[in-house]
Amino acid sequence: MKVDNSTGKRSFVNKTIQADLVITGGGLSGVCCAITAAREGCSVILVQDRPVLGGNASSEVRLWILGATSHMGNNNRWAREGGVIDEILVENTYRNPEGNPVIFDMILLDKVIAESKITLLLNTAVYHVDKKNETTIAAVKAFCSQNQTEYTLMAPLFCDASGDGVVGFLAGAAFRMGAESRDEFGEKFAPNKEYGELLGHTLYFYSKDTGRPVQFIPPAFALKDITKIPRFKTFNAKEFGCKLWWIEYGGRLDTVHDTEQIKWELWKVIYGVWDYIKNSGNFPEAANLTLEWVGTIPGKRESRRFEGDYMMRQQDIVEQRTHADAVAFGGWSIDLHPADGVFSEKPGCNQWHSKGIYQIPYRSLYSRNISNLFLGGRLISASHVAFGSTRVMATAAYATQAVGLAAALCKERNVLPADIAKDEHIHALQQRLLLSGQYIPGLVLKNNSDLVQAATITASSELVLTELPESNFVKPLTLSVAQMVPLAAGKIEPFVFHAQAGEATSLQVELRISSREGNHTPDTTIETITLPIQPGRNCLQVTFNAVMDAPAYAFITFMKNPLVELHYTRKRVTGILSVFNTINKAVSNYGKQTPPEDIGMDAFEFWCPQRRPEGHNIAFKYPAGLHCFSAKNIRNGIDRPVNTPNAWVADWNDAAPQLTLSWQEPQTISCIDLFFDTDYDHPMESVLMQHPETAMPFCIRRYRIKDDAGNLIVTKSDNYQTRNRITLPQPVSTSRLIIEVEHPSAEVPAAIFAVRCYRR
Repeated sequence: MKVDNSTGKRSFVNKTIQADLVITGGGLSGVCCAITAAREGCSVILVQDRPVLGGNASSEVRLWILGATSHMGNNNRWAREGGVIDEILVENTYRNPEGNPVIFDMILLDKVIAESKITLLLNTAVYHVDKKNETTIAAVKAFCSQNQTEYTLMAPLFCDASGDGVVGFLAGAAFRMGAESRDEFGEKFAPNKEYGELLGHTLYFYSKDTGRPVQFIPPAFALKDITKIPRFKTFNAKEFGCKLWWIEYGGRLDTVHDTEQIKWELWKVIYGVWDYIKNSGNFPEAANLTLEWVGTIPGKRESRRFEGDYMMRQQDIVEQRTHADAVAFGGWSIDLHPADGVFSEKPGCNQWHSKGIYQIPYRSLYSRNISNLFLGGRLISASHVAFGSTRVMATAAYATQAVGLAAALCKERNVLPADIAKDEHIHALQQRLLLSGQYIPGLVLKNNSDLVQAATITASSELVLTELPESNFVKPLTLSVAQMVPLAAGKIEPFVFHAQAGEATSLQVELRISSREGNHTPDTTIETITLPIQPGRNCLQVTFNAVMDAPAYAFITFMKNPLVELHYTRKRVTGILSVFNTINKAVSNYGKQTPPEDIGMDAFEFWCPQRRPEGHNIAFKYPAGLHCFSAKNIRNGIDRPVNTPNAWVADWNDAAPQLTLSWQEPQTISCIDLFFDTDYDHPMESVLMQHPETAMPFCIRRYRIKDDAGNLIVTKSDNYQTRNRITLPQPVSTSRLIIEVEHPSAEVPAAIFAVRCYRR
């Protein structure tokens, strides 16, 4: 406390802190940005106006984290985001498979506090911006309500990931609120005023069974007439938390300044809904339920959107347009909601998916008129329509990881954010993102400092997949199903499948591929054959005359016929997957997307995997063998399945799988990077949903690394993470590295996506 002796006036303590980067907003985007920047050498101040990290993913709101995987309800295979967001989701699944939001808070705090270069300020709200000149921020001022301290936070670079854009707004950065017209960007899906121009806020509640009857006396402000909610008949005693995402309100109001008013309206709805469930008499199963938790701050969807040098638009998503400055990807549907929310007669959301993931350009991640301001989270430069996809947390965090690394590059090269978009810098940014595990569609890592690039790579075995053996169980073809197989360019050799039937029938089998490289939407049928099915066991010789133009996933597709049962296997292999023409109403997947002609969306079918313990592969034989699991894949620069598995996979029968990296001369090695398969197809929703495993079944849990004399350099016995970065306490000089691994299980062979070695 300071006291002016001449006036007796008191003032709060003021602390000035300097750093390389100040990030406002401790949601998932701000957290991932801060960790990324800190690991790249930046000193970071992360200022968060709430008592916990995570924003909409925190225990204060309790929304699950989703992105391109879309609850496994779209055609984006192996599309979970990489880098720090992947690390967090994998960690949470391992430590918190029940989806407890309080445990997730703990995990985020643990990750941030572990980084010595991050100064974390919780309960601290930014309220003022000082500027050096018209286009440059000098400092932000913030106040912590808990320690009554004012902070002046100074840095050459700032990132606004605050959701509402408090820094950008105060700094004078160009922004927008509300939907653009169809004409501005040629977006056919742009909504009219009747539908609304903003998405609203949501509050959630949790219930708990106490084991004895519990009464509920509603507050006087609770909504009395539940029929004011058009969907009131869908309320039930079983759904709670973010499954009730559609309890939404505020899209007709100012979603920044009217937030408190919106919150009260949502409280009225929630307590009215609970009154209806407890006291209407329609839900006797709710007798023992109590209202355990109600949100106190709304989960916001939309407010300000800021303008960068490029504004993403509908066509970027639907057409999957490419950008020379791509640094991330998205894949959530274009998901717009009626502005009247829970009081609307319209469906709670209007989701339209693209056929695959799309690139996010770097030019959308910084302000076009404030020279040292990065844009993070849902603030990034996008139209209202494109925002309908980019706004979801995993996508927003993934893009903001690129901001963290771009900030490090700005520091190293003494340039401003917009300068990084230039050719001489953007390539460096992209390559360093790829190096960290950030997949960017269409880009390949070219890493001259990686010693593995010059090594001779051998393996104790390489899987040549000639068979996925039967496991003595069958499933009826109540849904059409496809086995995805990675085929090389050229002639397709015959496959053998087995089927059961109780009576004679026929089975239609199709060979499908994707019309676009890198997609996994089987929208092109190359060939169709019809096979006769006899009562009993049938050996199906599936021979196609088609030729593959390039390596890609082919879909051996068995069309629905409930009279037929296919034999399945319990074997699982990295990059091998079965998909079903199925429905997932949670993401507006009804088996086929059939949009109106005038909204600029594609029509196609959904072919989605099933969650474990389901999701078995179809048993098959392929005598020619799939030769796509070579040890050399570990240096091909792609660390997940795309057109091929992009992994070394050992043979099942190899009792002691190992990779050997050899050099003609001894190499001095200080750092080793290993990338394992943590199933990028699994969305790993952070809360509410429970997961069947803590460690993914494809992930190598135990490995050892030895030098050319057989000395043990590294041993790991409990791995579950995607990326293992091993910094050796003392550099090792060796002409050979031997990586000994164990198969994850008897049903899953060992696999590694990448190995990299460095002198530093």
